[in-house]
Amino acid sequence: MAADLRVPLAVVIGSEGHGLRRTVKEECDMLVNLPMRGSVNSLNASVATGIIIFEIMRQRMSKF
Repeated sequence: MAADLRVPLAVVIGSEGHGLRRTVKEECDMLVNLPMRGSVNSLNASVATGIIIFEIMRQRMSKF
């Protein structure tokens, strides 16, 4: 299922390799993750942030 990122939102980025704490996850309305292929286990938090912000902007700028 693809996430609709055109709604008002706040982005919470998990730590590199470990993700979010359980208590933080419980407060989130929606969780998304980035698909990984090959031998990559996790991304640098700043890289993951850039990717998700790009996708938010892509969705908001596209005409549906």
